[in-house]
Amino acid sequence: MATNRLQVGLVAVALLSSALAAEVLEPRQLMARTASLDLEKVVPRQFGMWKLVPDIKPIIPADPEGVLDPQTEKDVVYSQEVSRGYTDPQGHIVMFLVAYGPVQNYRLKAHRPEMCYTAAGFRISDKHGEHLAIGSGQNIAMTRLVAQREARYEPISYWMRVGNYVATGIVDRQIIRLKYGLRGIIPDGALIRVSTVGLSEETSFKVQDQFIRDFLKAVAPQDRKFFTGT
Repeated sequence: MATNRLQVGLVAVALLSSALAAEVLEPRQLMARTASLDLEKVVPRQFGMWKLVPDIKPIIPADPEGVLDPQTEKDVVYSQEVSRGYTDPQGHIVMFLVAYGPVQNYRLKAHRPEMCYTAAGFRISDKHGEHLAIGSGQNIAMTRLVAQREARYEPISYWMRVGNYVATGIVDRQIIRLKYGLRGIIPDGALIRVSTVGLSEETSFKVQDQFIRDFLKAVAPQDRKFFTGT
C-alpha cells in the first residue's frame, strides 16, 4: 500500500513538473473556437418532456481563489454562464448549469462543483465516477457527488470539457492542458452540471441521466460537441 502511494505521489510530481515546464513555453494560440457560440440560444428553454421553470437559482460557480475582474468584479474564468431549472411531467425539478471559459491554463481553469459547493457551506459526500451512455455508442465520463447543507440534499452529476476532451479529474485536466501546451495552444473549456433537490440519490441520478440524454438529443448536431467534446 505504501509503495502504491509512493508511486502515485511520484506520478503526480512528474505531471506537475511537466505542466510547469509546459507553462514556461508560454502557449499563445487560443483554441477558443466556440467563443462565438451564444449559449443562451444554444441551450433550449423547452425540449422533449422538459419545460422551463422560472426563478430557479442553481449554485453559481465561484472562484475560491478570488480571480475576479477588478472592474466588473466578475469571475474571469467564465465568459458565458447559463443556469436554468426544468421540470418533467412527474414534477421533478432539474437544475442545469453550463459555464464556458475560453482560457484553460494553470491560472484560469474551470472550477469543480465540489469546490464551489464547499465554499457555499455544503458538505460533500459519495463522490465517484460513472460513464453515461448517450447513444450512438458514445459515453460521457462524469463525476457524481452529493452536496448537503442543513435540509438541502442535492445529488449532482457533472463533467468538464477541456479542448476536445472530457476530463474526469484534476490529473486528467492537467494532462490535457499539458498536451495542448506542448503544441503552443491554450484550450478552452466548459463545465456542465445537473442537480436535483428533494429526491433520493438513486432517483436523482436516474432523473438526471434522462435529462442529460434528452438535452443532448435536443441540441443542434453542430453544437453538441461543445458539450461532449470529440
